[in-house]
Amino acid sequence: MGVYYFAILFLGFFLILGAGLQAFKQGSIFKPRVFLYGVMGAALIGLSIFMFTPGSAEIVADLLGLAEN
Repeated sequence: MGVYYFAILFLGFFLILGAGLQAFKQGSIFKPRVFLYGVMGAALIGLSIFMFTPGSAEIVADLLGLAEN
């Protein structure tokens, strides 16, 4: 499972890097495409860091209703 978390982490980094390059080319960070890429990249990085923490699998299982009672 850690391979998928690293893939999500690197995808987030590449999205933020792409957003930064687009912002540099277009001259503004507030263009819709640049802003969307930046927010999606930050969300993916946050998700992957959360999934790397101990106990996150139990939290996600509880949220999805997959936990055994």
